[in-house]
Amino acid sequence: MTQKKNTQSPDISSESSSSPLHPPVSWWAREVRPPDSGFDAAIRYRLDHLTKPLGSLGRLEEVAFWYSRLHGSDRPPATKGFCAVFAADHGVTEEGVSAYPQSVTRQMVMNYLGGGAAITVLSRLHGFDLRIVDVGVNGDLGSLSGLVHRKVRAGTRNFAQEPAMTPEEGIQAMEAGMEMAVLAAESGATILMTGEMGIGNTTASAALAAALLRHPPEDLTGSGAGLTSEGRLRKIRVIDQALARYRPLLASPMDWLFAVGGYEIAALAGFIIGGAVRRIPVILDGFITGTAALAAVTLIPEIRPWLMASHVSVEPGHRRILEHLGLSPLLSLDLRLGEGSGAALAYPIVESAVALYNQMATFEEAQVSQAEEG
Repeated sequence: MTQKKNTQSPDISSESSSSPLHPPVSWWAREVRPPDSGFDAAIRYRLDHLTKPLGSLGRLEEVAFWYSRLHGSDRPPATKGFCAVFAADHGVTEEGVSAYPQSVTRQMVMNYLGGGAAITVLSRLHGFDLRIVDVGVNGDLGSLSGLVHRKVRAGTRNFAQEPAMTPEEGIQAMEAGMEMAVLAAESGATILMTGEMGIGNTTASAALAAALLRHPPEDLTGSGAGLTSEGRLRKIRVIDQALARYRPLLASPMDWLFAVGGYEIAALAGFIIGGAVRRIPVILDGFITGTAALAAVTLIPEIRPWLMASHVSVEPGHRRILEHLGLSPLLSLDLRLGEGSGAALAYPIVESAVALYNQMATFEEAQVSQAEEG
């Protein structure tokens, strides 16, 4: 995908849908292997013989099976969580698609670092590692300690006028996400959580989801952080016009990601891919991280088994994405915050499921009589 300075008529040379992936992504795709099914029977046997009625722990048993299988063991490691929150700004906010000014992205990053945001409260409460990563915030954050500095550019371009990013920038953002997955693996993390911050990113996510799912934008576009009904209609119109402009020129998921996505969405896709490469399960957050997962799975279908949906957002596009990916959310709390908050709330459920699986006694170990057949 290339672009010219003429913002009214961007020149984007598309790849065919069967063309090779960009070099780093094609390498990542080769490294994603299917889960090890060799312990499936042993995991199921243990679940069925714990001191409880058969299936009585409901979806906790499903979660324990998922986690154990992905770790390739009938006695998996205890959970050690790692949440990465990627932050970036969006040029499309120039079109009036957000109720908040772009400056809020930078302000919220400072709030994260100061410990006053929802995700920081939850990370302290539940004891998981939290990293805040600047991949495209419009502002100088170089003096802030505790921030992971991976800025690609000070916000994407306005995709209503020109492609949001160049392929080189998109790959750089994806590599930042992959780097965080590697860091998580090296720190001993056993499960990843996805988070994001970026004023305007529900617009970018709705546009990308509409392109990849081939659904009308009005079916996927919500009110974001508080748009009026009139504002939502304007948002849909901006997305619809952009898709109409790019659709004849684009074919591959990568092209769409670069044309209408965001740096934090690209970084999240890299982070999710990185989890699968490193064989670490991933808990998804809401609509934005769901869109990143949609992009990642569209690029590399083998990633799908490594994903779990924490919740279903009130953003209409999120439910459609989860249905497409075949993911059933653990929670339904009418959340629409982002930041990784839904993933953080699901984390102790996964932690509990794994602890119950590992630490409960079996009927044989506890010398408790099992139910008689029939």
